[in-house]
Amino acid sequence: MTMTPAPVLDIDPLIDDPATRIIVCCGSGGVGKTTTAAALGVRAAERGRRAVVLTIDPARRLAQSMGIDSLDNVPRRVDGIKSESGDGELHAMMLDMKRTFDEIVEAHADGERAAAILGNPFYQSLSAGFAGTQEYMAMEKLGQLRAQDEWDLIIVDTPPSRSALDFLDAPKRLGSFLDGKFIRLLMAPAKVGGRAGMAFLNVGMSMMTGTLGKLLGGQFLRDVQTFVTAMDTMFGGFRTRADATYKLLQAPGTAFLVVAAPERDALREAAYFVERLAAEGMPLAGLVLNRVHGSGAARLSAERALAAAENLEESRIVDQGGGKAGSRDSGSTAASPSEQGPDVLDVDTPARQVPEGAEELTTLTAGLLRLHAERMQVLAREQRTRDRFSALHPEVAVTEVAALPGDVHDLTGLRAIGDRLATGGAPSA
Repeated sequence: MTMTPAPVLDIDPLIDDPATRIIVCCGSGGVGKTTTAAALGVRAAERGRRAVVLTIDPARRLAQSMGIDSLDNVPRRVDGIKSESGDGELHAMMLDMKRTFDEIVEAHADGERAAAILGNPFYQSLSAGFAGTQEYMAMEKLGQLRAQDEWDLIIVDTPPSRSALDFLDAPKRLGSFLDGKFIRLLMAPAKVGGRAGMAFLNVGMSMMTGTLGKLLGGQFLRDVQTFVTAMDTMFGGFRTRADATYKLLQAPGTAFLVVAAPERDALREAAYFVERLAAEGMPLAGLVLNRVHGSGAARLSAERALAAAENLEESRIVDQGGGKAGSRDSGSTAASPSEQGPDVLDVDTPARQVPEGAEELTTLTAGLLRLHAERMQVLAREQRTRDRFSALHPEVAVTEVAALPGDVHDLTGLRAIGDRLATGGAPSA
């Protein structure tokens, strides 16, 4: 059965469209998500957009490729952008989740309360590494950038979570945490106040304090209570902003790009994410398939290459004198070389001489043929993996990006990636 080709994802119309305000690059870790986001930013800026790339802990080489020694929580302008219209520019930033959390506290609490929160040990642990904090803060920063309205295109590189779905789940998880029984129980004494509050604390908290106090220590529980009391008035704001950003992701001006490699696990997660986006009503632009292998000699199959390599290696053995020589029995008359024929050597005739360098050339050629066979096997495996994805999701547009021989370390490399993104793998002329 012939596979129907997947629709082609056309990148340039997507990034050129002024209605496109947010592009979210998502996918599992290690598939080139961050590089894709940076390359999209460079291409969009050089085509006239005012773009900002929000990335999550990029490799140092990638930061340097944008001419920035160190990215931080503030957008920094990228030099060297060659805008066709002169209007384009690119900024880049790296999410600092703790600093983003601190900024929220400072913006929504008075000075005394903000100082109490920022100095609270439980808050410091929460803001530095609580599960889901990075994903939620990425959502917060996206909301802040969109509200500033300084850029007409925001490109988001989602956090390298165990699951790409964490980025979508973070606001709901935070809401569940803030609305949970544990938090409500801790907030109740402060809300009741006075003796009634102390009585509630003594009765309602006694079992929890006795149990958790033994496990975590009484000081920990006191730190949590102090944190909850100070943050009480801010909880509603967290939920409101999270809901607003979630709706922003569902809006027509947002486009999701699922980034994957042509590998079974990466495409399995990509398929799951495609289904989740559809269930949430979020706009999927298509799939970016990174690091796709190719060959300039694809007409030579793996089987033919291996057969040719084996033939060369066998001929080399014969040339080295491994063939059968003619024999003479005692008492018999030996035939002359001409009578024996061209393929039989007389025992007194030296073995056929191999031209100098021919043996090395034969060995090298056989090795290259075997390497080509391995490459063709990789291509076949990648094609089968892509076909399985397309069979499950024939509606998803796809663009392929050919694997580069090395890491991206400058704007030229990012332009090359952007060129491949726009042309479906092959660089444009």
